[in-house]
Order: sequence, then C-alpha cells, then structure tokens
Amino acid sequence: MLKKSSIVVAILLILFVVFRVFIVDSCSSKDAEYTEVLSSNNAYVGDESCKKCHTTEHHDWKQSDHYMSMLPANDSTVKGDFNNITFTADGITSRFYKKGSKFFINTEGDDGKNHDFEVKYIFGYTPLQQYLVYFPGGRMQVPRLSWDVNKKKWFNQYAGQKIPSHDWLHWTGNAQNWNTMCATCHSTNLHKNYNTKTDTYKTSYNIINVSCESCHGAGQKHLEYVKGDDYKSGDKVLGSFMKLGKKSGQIEQINTCAPCHARITELTAKHIESKEIMDNYIPQIPDTEHFHADGQVDDEDYIYTSFLQSKMFSKGVRCSNCHNPHSTKLKHEIGNQTCTQCHISTKYDTPKHTFHTMGTNGASCVNCHMPGKLFMGNDLRHDHSFRVPRPDLSVKYGTPNACSNCHTDKSEKALADAVVKWYGPKRKYHFADDLIPGSKLDLNSEPHLTKLINDKNTPDIIKATAAFYLGSITTTTSVNTLLSCLNQKDAQVRYRAVRSLSNFSPNSWIEKVAPLLSDKVRAIRIAAADLLLTVPKDQIPSQYTTAFDAAHKELLSYLRYQTDFSVGNVMLADYYLKLQDYTNAESFYLKGLKKDNQMNYALLNLASLYNAVGKNDASLQMLKRALANDKNNERIYYNMALLYNEMNDKPAAEKSFAKAVELKSQNPRVYYNYGLMLNANQKYKEAEAVLQKGIAINPAAPDLYYALTFVYIQSNNKAKAQQTAYQLKQMDPTNPNYQELFKNLGIQ
Repeated sequence: MLKKSSIVVAILLILFVVFRVFIVDSCSSKDAEYTEVLSSNNAYVGDESCKKCHTTEHHDWKQSDHYMSMLPANDSTVKGDFNNITFTADGITSRFYKKGSKFFINTEGDDGKNHDFEVKYIFGYTPLQQYLVYFPGGRMQVPRLSWDVNKKKWFNQYAGQKIPSHDWLHWTGNAQNWNTMCATCHSTNLHKNYNTKTDTYKTSYNIINVSCESCHGAGQKHLEYVKGDDYKSGDKVLGSFMKLGKKSGQIEQINTCAPCHARITELTAKHIESKEIMDNYIPQIPDTEHFHADGQVDDEDYIYTSFLQSKMFSKGVRCSNCHNPHSTKLKHEIGNQTCTQCHISTKYDTPKHTFHTMGTNGASCVNCHMPGKLFMGNDLRHDHSFRVPRPDLSVKYGTPNACSNCHTDKSEKALADAVVKWYGPKRKYHFADDLIPGSKLDLNSEPHLTKLINDKNTPDIIKATAAFYLGSITTTTSVNTLLSCLNQKDAQVRYRAVRSLSNFSPNSWIEKVAPLLSDKVRAIRIAAADLLLTVPKDQIPSQYTTAFDAAHKELLSYLRYQTDFSVGNVMLADYYLKLQDYTNAESFYLKGLKKDNQMNYALLNLASLYNAVGKNDASLQMLKRALANDKNNERIYYNMALLYNEMNDKPAAEKSFAKAVELKSQNPRVYYNYGLMLNANQKYKEAEAVLQKGIAINPAAPDLYYALTFVYIQSNNKAKAQQTAYQLKQMDPTNPNYQELFKNLGIQ
C-alpha cells in the first residue's frame, strides 16, 4: 500500500553556516543612522595600550589586513575612485562621487530605483575594497560593486548576475547584511544584538577593526599585571592573563584563528572559555555541498577545514609557522622559502622533484600542493590541505587536480601518464581514495566510509564527513558504525554521527544518544537534544530528564541566535514544527520567507505544516509558490504527489510522481511511493520499471527492493520475488521488518 500520504517531509535541521564573506552593503541616507553602542565591558583596553611594550608587533599590525578590516571612510582609508565616476554592470549604472568630505554611491536600491547612499566605512583594502552603508533598523549593507586595488577600477563581484532588487541576494538584502554575514570577523568583541521581534539590530563592538585583543583576549588584567609589583619582582604567571600567549599550543592557536578563517556557525553570543572549538562554533565539514568529493575547496570555504585534512596539521604545524600573525604576511615571501624551512631544499626545491625549470610557475610548491581559486571576483585563495596532485583520480572520478590549472592543453589521462612516468604506477594511499567513492552514496559506498571511520590514520575531519555520508545509507551496518562514532574522542565526529542518526529508527539510538545530553561539548549536547525532540519525552530514559531539559535550553538559545538570518528563522520554525507548536512554526516560516521569498525549503515545510493542520488548500498554494521559483525541482513534484493523493486526486498525484521521476529524483521515497501507487492500480509492469529505475539511482536503499519484491508477489512472479528478496537479504539481513518476507519466500 502507499504509505499515509501526509506531505510532512523529514524535518532536516539545516545547520546554518555563517558565510564569513567579506562583503557589506549600503543604506539610504534618508533613514535614521545605525548607532554604535560601545560595550560597557572595561576589560578591553585598545591597541594603544599594547604599543609601548609590543612596538614591533604593533607596527606590523598597522600594515596588516586585520588593521584595515574596517575603518571610517575618509581620504586616507578609501582607495576607490569617487571623482564622479560612472560604472555600468549587468544593466545597472552606478555613480561614485564625493560631497564635501563624504563619499556616496548612487545605485539601485531595494525598490529598483537609483538612490544616493553614503559610505560610512571601508571594508578591507586588498585585493579589493568594499564599502558599508547604513539602513533602517541598525542594519548595514555592502554593495557588490567593489574597488579592485591592483587594477584600480570598479567591478561587480558577481559579473553576469542580474539580481532583482527584491531578491535575497540583492545587495540590500539579507545575504549582504554586515551585522549577520561579516561583522563578527571584522571588529573586536562584536555583539550583533539582534531583536527578532522587531527585526532590528543594536550591534556593538569595542574596537572597530581586528585588533590585538581579537586574538589575545581582553587586555585589562594583563595590563594591570605587567604594571604590578608581582611581575616586576619576577613572580611570573603563565600566559600573563592573555588568551593566546607565546607558549600556546597548536590547537589553541588554530582555534583562535579558525572562527574567522573557516566556514562556520556561531552557536551563541555567550561564549564558553574553552579550548574545544565546538563549544562555541560548528565548523563546516568537506562534504560535496561546498567541497569537491575528494575534500578540495570548491565554494568559498576558507582555510580551517582544508588544513585539518592535511599532513601539516597532523604533524603539529600551526598558522604562525608560515605566517607572521601580526602582519598576516608570509614569513618568507621569496620563492619556496616558506616550504623549505621544513622541507629540505636539495630534495624538493629541484627539477628532480618538480620536473619543471627552477623559477617557473611549475616549480612553485604552492601551485602544485596549494592550488588557488578566485573568490569575490579577484581574491585568490589557496587550498590549505597540502595534497599531492592526483590526475589519476581526475580520470576516474572527475575531481580537479593542480596539474590541469596550468596544463590546460593536455587531457587528464595525459597528465596521469606523466605522473606514472616520473614516479611509477603506484600512488601512495590518500583518504580521497575512499572519500570519493564514499561520497557517491551508492551500493559500494558503505565499506569505503566504514573504512575511513575505522582507520586510525584518517584525519578526524574526514571521519566526521564519512559519518555525515553514512546518514544517507540506512542499513544496520551504517547505524552500528554511527553508534560506534559516539565514543570517538573528536567532537566533530561525535557531532556528525548524532546528526546522521536522525535518519534511523529511534529504537536503535535512544539509549546511546541520551548520555550525550551531558557531553562536555556544547554543540553535541545541542545535537543530542535536537535529535531526542523527535521522540516522545516519556521514551527518554528517566535518568536523563534533567540533562535533556538543560540541553534543550541550549538548543533553543542556539536557534534563537540564528534568527537574524533567513535560514535561521526556518531552523527555529522546524523546531516548533517538531513540537507541533504550529502557531510559532508558521510565524517563523513566514519571517524567513519575508527575508528570502525564494527559499523553497521554507515553502515546502510550511506546506507540510498546513497539511498537518488540515489546511490542504493552503498547503497546495505553498507548493505552487515553490514551483514558481523552481519549475525543475523534483522534490516539489514529489510533495505535490503526496498531497494530491491525500486530497484523493489520483490522476494529479500520478502525474506529479511521473514528473519527479522524469526530473531524475535521487530520493528513493519517490520511486517507492510511486511504484506502490502503480501496483495498487494493478499497473505491475509500470511499477516494476519505476522501482528498478529507483534502484539504479539508489542501489543502497533497501525499501526499494522490499517494494519490488511486493510487486512481484502481487503479479504472481515468485521467481523474481525470491531473487529480489535475496538481494534484500544480502543488503540488510537482520532488519526485523523483513524477516517475515524472507520466511514466506524461503530465503534462509
């Protein structure tokens, strides 16, 4: 039978990642200005207090990107040409001019018409400079029009994209909002202070740019200590009351840099003093949404996640081994000197190793082992996973390799053959050999992912990624592997395993997940509470009631903190939907859609909500809105099929199922439900074809084999039923739901 056709979709809590993109936008000069509310915390003393004792470091910092991260707009800080310059890009003509000492941009506003916007602050200075403008409600926004510092010209960061004025991605919209997207990493001790009820900010900071205390912590205690008698008499305190001292360890240093040099989610404004990054942040894993299948950078992913994959990280290398943390420049900027401070030059900085002429691009270590990619139009950033180029994997899987960046005239096969010629036919094992096939989520993926998790040499960030992927392979082996991950030392692995368990029956994980409500790491407690929300509270073991209540509060605090962003509202709405608090859920879905009316995830879940409360007409309207945004979205058609079936419009349901299949849906439930609908209509051949198509796309989905076996039984084809049931037995032999079927068909 077709399962109950409620369209309540699986509520996937999207862990919103705050994209640390150095972009900001502008505001109408007619509106009340954004008010700087300086923190009352007197512990921050400012960089001038550091200068006397740390002259060299202070001088280096004044020349750095950190110093120029954000400053008031004036003649000495603004690099762009505001001498009444006109620039046209993608149908929009903008003018850059001065009025007295003030700088203005005349460009398209949120109403589709050009307005004058006063530039209040500069944002960065190389290789591009951006500008900030005030908007109502304490917002600041960043135009996509930026100044290319090297070429000395205006340019549109996203050339070729014509974005409507009402769109979420328009520079006046939520995606380009300074308070949410950029501010935390461009100023010291920043608090966004967002009020979800009024949709306004009172964002505060102690120091406008990234200053000494951004990394070393508030300096008042340190200043009082070094001026005191104890310090002068030689009674030294380790670290001298600074967060990051000279003798800090690798992890402490990396975790100081990571919050701004990573694609990351901030859990709350109330940070915990901790050496564990996941007490305050959730870093992005290298999954295929943002990275290539082998873990190489694809999207704007920054440094941290890549570096955790590297041998450098495993050997104890830290940021300051290569970079001067105060100037932010490389310690050695000539040739390959940064690398040869550890890697013997006579062995590696030679044509015998590079097979390229000394001094050429091909002989540069970074071009082979840290390939770069342009972001924000002109900002070249290097992949910090420090991997050996693998054109052989490019041939096999289509992943990129550094050789192709230069040798564009040669095929991947020719490049792979060259490597064989130089180094022989065997390649040293790399986790990508298993991560790539594991990421495909097909019948062969599970053993690759299990191997990664069980191999002690696999980087923890890759184990976490394998745990994430296993959540899509719903077999007994997968759930057992995920349960074993709950005991891993690394917090990221435990966290991703908890998240992946949402796709499995609660009976398999309740007893194992409940103890994590008291995990020492906050992100894991939050994930455990979120997962346990999906089961009745009386099913949670009674000894964990207090821990659940405490973790639940942390979860709610985390969700509320995200509501200044469109997806954050949807995350909170999802939470209320799990609690069947439909009023609050509807409210936050609508708030999310107000910020981004193109967000189909919100429309689909709002449709699910309306279905759950019996408002199927409203539910259908939400799905039609979603379809207007994306006519080729198979999930919309699938949800429509379920809804039409529930509304007893069988022809429309079948038509929608067929459209989802035509669009090559990867969701096994599409083929499962459509196949069973066809079977119920005694269209056995069509049902068989649909289910076989689903199996071809999702060969690791046991339910499809179960449904196909059922179709063969209904059509009196016992031989094929036995054959398919045998395949099911091989795939998931201990699943209790299948045992009666195996018995009836004589499958031992």
